[in-house]
Amino acid sequence: MSQTENGKQESPEVPEGTKFSLENILGDNHDAVQHPRLKRRELDASSTAAEGWDEESVDRPNTEGYCVECEDQPAQVRCDDCQDDYCEVCFAAQHRKGTRRKHISKPLVVHPPRKLPNEQNGDSTGAREEEKTDEGDDDIDMADESDTELERIGTGLPTSPVKNALGTQPAVGSKVGDWFVERSKYIPLRLSLGERKYLRLLDAALQVSEYTDKIDTIGFGLSKTKRIVSQIRELCAILSGLVLSADYKLGQSLFTDRDFQKNEQFFQDIFELGRRHKIMNPDKMRTTYGKLIYLLQDSQSPEVKDMLNFTCVKPIKTVYSVLEEHGATGLLRDDLITFATMEIYSDGRTRREVQKDIRTKERAIEVLSARYQCDGLSQEKVRQCLYSIGDNHAFLRTNRDPCDQMITYLRQHFHSTQAKNPKHSLAIRSGKGGARLSHDHAKQYAYVLQSLTLWREILHDMFRLWSFAEQDLLSEVVPYRLRDTGQGLNRVQAAPKTLRMMHAILQRAQHSVGSWVGSSAIHMGDHNVPNALMFIDKYTQIYRILLPICNTLRHIPIIMEKPALRSYIEDEFGSDEGCILEILTDFFRHGFDGSGADNFFDAGSCIDGRLTSAWNWCAQLEKKRYFPVFLLTGFVGFDGEW
Repeated sequence: MSQTENGKQESPEVPEGTKFSLENILGDNHDAVQHPRLKRRELDASSTAAEGWDEESVDRPNTEGYCVECEDQPAQVRCDDCQDDYCEVCFAAQHRKGTRRKHISKPLVVHPPRKLPNEQNGDSTGAREEEKTDEGDDDIDMADESDTELERIGTGLPTSPVKNALGTQPAVGSKVGDWFVERSKYIPLRLSLGERKYLRLLDAALQVSEYTDKIDTIGFGLSKTKRIVSQIRELCAILSGLVLSADYKLGQSLFTDRDFQKNEQFFQDIFELGRRHKIMNPDKMRTTYGKLIYLLQDSQSPEVKDMLNFTCVKPIKTVYSVLEEHGATGLLRDDLITFATMEIYSDGRTRREVQKDIRTKERAIEVLSARYQCDGLSQEKVRQCLYSIGDNHAFLRTNRDPCDQMITYLRQHFHSTQAKNPKHSLAIRSGKGGARLSHDHAKQYAYVLQSLTLWREILHDMFRLWSFAEQDLLSEVVPYRLRDTGQGLNRVQAAPKTLRMMHAILQRAQHSVGSWVGSSAIHMGDHNVPNALMFIDKYTQIYRILLPICNTLRHIPIIMEKPALRSYIEDEFGSDEGCILEILTDFFRHGFDGSGADNFFDAGSCIDGRLTSAWNWCAQLEKKRYFPVFLLTGFVGFDGEW
């Protein structure tokens, strides 16, 4: 370092070929590129810590004036016994039971100043981020969501719009109120034919991409600087390939002048429709959505945005945003919308009844599309919005309704306090049959009921949770760390909005069942659930567990109509009712017994451990005595098509 006349130190001249610029990064000598701020912070990858490799270890003190637990929301309550400040949701979660329940608290009246982005991510060189504080969140929000509304979710205030949105779906022909208004804010718009062509292009590009293989890896001397250079190179390669595939001439010019900013709208649109399609269809893009989100996550970093001079992220296009843009939100309060978006079932109904419902639905769609069309909002666009709401109903039927069905089976076949038959008692004991918990019948009944109720609430509000998950993943102010979690390298990132929403859902489930058995700990941003993407992936799999079980139980009386199969079931289980009871008893026992992990903290009775136990039961199904019954009813696996 040299000194100027004023006595200040200045950085030495950096060779032209090693400057941190897009031209040098995309050039042949990219390995020599030096980052101006990270040069001194390079980590030696060979010095691996005993507890697992971590890209960076930064211990940051809690920000004054904010909740000590979630570190994201302003503190509202002070616990005199803990000597800590909490927000409303976290205080209720941490002081729900045990001796903490007796702690004395008092409300806080001091409102803290707004937390600056450079304070949140620990970056002392955040002046540029501070200027963009008002813009950052708008780039990724599906809809404007204030902290006040989130607080209402957690405290369950009667005026909360969230409470209305999570209430019972209006029956066909009834008054709808604001139910569809609140729900539609998080319902993505169904893709058009033209958008589906670009979706296939995006999916093909991500299929052949090795982005995460090259970026999320440990190599000798792979410093933070080199990872950033690799991120930019791989991102530019994907962007260039997308443009070239869509428009050859435009792609040629991009390869020549490398001005990615000219195609900003194209990149934002094609990435947005990929995210939108995945939310509506969780079964699709199972291998490519993770690459897409991690790519966009890296594109949000300050270094990458400086190089590209634009952001790849834009808000998800929802039903509400489209209608609000054209002043047609009255459609969502029109009572006719229940007919236009109703699901039509054929089970147990005559052909005449089904055809009548189809004609009623088609007439309702035509009336509404003609009534609310306007300049810029065609009838086809209105139909697209109605079809999108119908898609949401189909999602709830496939994902949420199996939880309701299993709750019905539990209440129908088992008593809440004592077993009707000792053979069908739900009692479990630690160490027996792989169980890691010890519950009597009544406690296990309550444990299963509350777990299914919690899953039901999560899936009912999955689109809202997915919205918060993407906001956390694509946040500019909450960085991730590449860390060995014991299951390979993962991006460990806090998810404050998703976690807060989960606490609110958990509180609602606890109030619904009246009591709570087991732990209420929610893993988020740790080695169990590294980030919000892993969280979403876990809970979108619930229907894969419950739906095959429900289908098997529903088909047992049907296969009993065949004499040979009736003889088999009666010889093995006594009757069809005995077969159903044996399946349900075993699932309610060992699908919720705390098994599935090496230690109590990774499974047990915590919120995520309940799902781990259920998956462990699925893995053991082939060894069960009743497995042939599953096969006879059409079971092909928990990852099959139903």
